[in-house]
Order: sequence, then structure tokens, then C-alpha cells
Amino acid sequence: MPSLDAALAAIDAANAEDPRKVDGRAFETLYAERMSARLAALYPDASELLKIAARAQHLRRWEIPRGDYPEGRKGYNDWRRACRAHHADLAENIMRANGYDKAAMAHVGALIRKEQLKKNPESQALENVAAIVFLEHYFEDFLAKYEGYEDAKLVDILGKTLCKMSPKGHGAALALPLPERARALVAAAVAKEAPALERLAAFSLD
Repeated sequence: MPSLDAALAAIDAANAEDPRKVDGRAFETLYAERMSARLAALYPDASELLKIAARAQHLRRWEIPRGDYPEGRKGYNDWRRACRAHHADLAENIMRANGYDKAAMAHVGALIRKEQLKKNPESQALENVAAIVFLEHYFEDFLAKYEGYEDAKLVDILGKTLCKMSPKGHGAALALPLPERARALVAAAVAKEAPALERLAAFSLD
């Protein structure tokens, strides 16, 4: 019989091997816990399979280094696709070892690979959760890393993220207690993408 607790524990054990540490804890362990916490807050009725996908969102990501791919947009996108495939394969292996059938494994794999975004409610929910976790916990580090970026470029990057989200995700993002500059950038991105966000809202899955 499938065991959610066992599957999540196996994901946690795999992530605990991350050599990168934050206050003595594995980087991806902390990220996975934040994903699960945000999922529970935003989607308290999330399915068992969505819970697995959220926990495995960055499963053993350190094994696919960004530095192995060229700089620039194409290199970044190729890296992200490789990461998603890696996370999905590892999650499916864990699920198989813990009693899940092929249909369940395929569903979780599709969610992690970001398939059917804007078409599948669970895929959209996972995208919302990932974006909010990034804004809440990692956006300040991103700003520090790319301090040479002009605000216009940062607003453009945020705008692309917002367009992948739904109105429910936008509301949660705008409710975050972000630092002043981060909040201003998010607000500017919302204003810039207002027409596109309005069009997308007509097809919202929330």
C-alpha cells in the first residue's frame, strides 16, 4: 500500500545529503520544508500527489550544477529542463519503492516537469507555491547576487514569473511582508504586466 509518510521521509533523506548548508542544515531540506509549508497554507486540501511533488520540487538539485551549462537565457533554460527531469526521475523512483502505481508516478513527474501549466490545477498550484517560496525566502539573495541589474530588468524577470502564476498566487505574493525594495519591484511588475495578467485571469484554474 502506498505510504505518503514514507515517500516524504525518503525525499527528505535524499535532500539531507546536500553538501550546501544553511545554519547547519541541508539547503534543499530547508527548501523542501518551505515548499510543503507554503502548500499547506495556500492549498490546505492539496492531494497526496501534489504534496509529494511540492516536497520533491528541487530533489537533489545540487547534482545538476548551473555551471555545467552556458551563461545566458538558453543555457539557463536548458539547465532548468535538465533539473526538472532529474527531480521527476528521482521522485518517481522513490514513489515506486513506496508502493505507488505507474499512474501516480506519472502524475507527480508531470507536475515536477511543469507540464500542463495553465491547464492542470495541480500544476498551476505547484507553480504558485514555488514562486511564492522564491519571493519570500530567496529573492533578497537573488537581488544581492545580481546587484548590477537595473530595476527594469528585475521588473521584467518578475513579470515573467507573475505571468506563470494565477490570481490566487498573485494575492499571496502581494501579501508577503517583503522588504521595501523587493515589494516595490513586485508592485512595479504587477503594474507592468497588468493587461497580460487580466487576460490570464479569465482562464484561471483557481
